[in-house]
Amino acid sequence: MRAWNRVDAWWFARGPARLPQAAVLEVRGRASGRARSVPLAVADVGDGEYLVSMLGPGAGWVRDVAAAGGRAVLHRRGRRRDVVLEPVPADAQVPVLRRYVAVAPGARPHLGVGPGASDAELRRLAGTVPVFRVVPAAGPEPGR
Repeated sequence: MRAWNRVDAWWFARGPARLPQAAVLEVRGRASGRARSVPLAVADVGDGEYLVSMLGPGAGWVRDVAAAGGRAVLHRRGRRRDVVLEPVPADAQVPVLRRYVAVAPGARPHLGVGPGASDAELRRLAGTVPVFRVVPAAGPEPGR
């Protein structure tokens, strides 16, 4: 799986698959301390960028982000940005989840909903998967 993540990370960041929603999140591993890169889809809602863990709270990148105090690096659209991932409360997740299932078709089987999901279905899903707002980091860059 890690090998595929590396291939996907390269593909998302530099390859022909550089789609508007494609991004690579780089975060320090909670045990190794080494930078880990994970390909993700970004849900743009209003003026905000959001990341969703389709694999739930146990996903390695989610645990790494928690251990790093939310600090990470986001590679998107040819830019590298130091960011902080802020958890989004369940009662504010529905619009983000709606956009996420629209732009991340690979996540639909994991989440059990599709782009036509009702508000009620998305409210049931809210709070069961981590949703993060991407905000610019202030201060020193992660890992430096």
